[in-house]
Amino acid sequence: MGVVTSEHEITSSIPPPKMFKAFLLDSDNLIPNILPQAIKCVEIIEGDGWPGSIKKITFGEGSQFNYVKHRVDGIYKENFTYSKSVIEGDALMGTLEAISYEVKLVASPNGETICKSNSKYHTKGDFEITKNKIKAGKEKAKGLFKAVEAYLLANPDAY
Repeated sequence: MGVVTSEHEITSSIPPPKMFKAFLLDSDNLIPNILPQAIKCVEIIEGDGWPGSIKKITFGEGSQFNYVKHRVDGIYKENFTYSKSVIEGDALMGTLEAISYEVKLVASPNGETICKSNSKYHTKGDFEITKNKIKAGKEKAKGLFKAVEAYLLANPDAY
């Protein structure tokens, strides 16, 4: 098994506490409402939503995948960090054991949010994941982030 690591950053004008609550803590409710074509629903299969919990994400009709299950690995409100691992589903394409994500929101000097994301693709055997597949995943994550940002800008009293 190999591990391929990818990092990227996205900025937002929304302050970190508000973006953390909407994008990371309440995404199970918010994203299916604002992007049902991307994510149809999120169900807690095991646990209470906090670390150790297993969630099933059913993708919308516009997705190439049907579902994934992920495990919540860590939630750190004090430094706006959330980590999870995709452990099952067709998004693993039969070639990945898991995908681990850590997302950290930090304040920039001008009060904006910098979303720092670290992804680790745990491959099966000698499979090598392509840069295009990693780039496609980054683009989808960026789209979700920007949709939440747009929602918060349009609804300033939310969260």
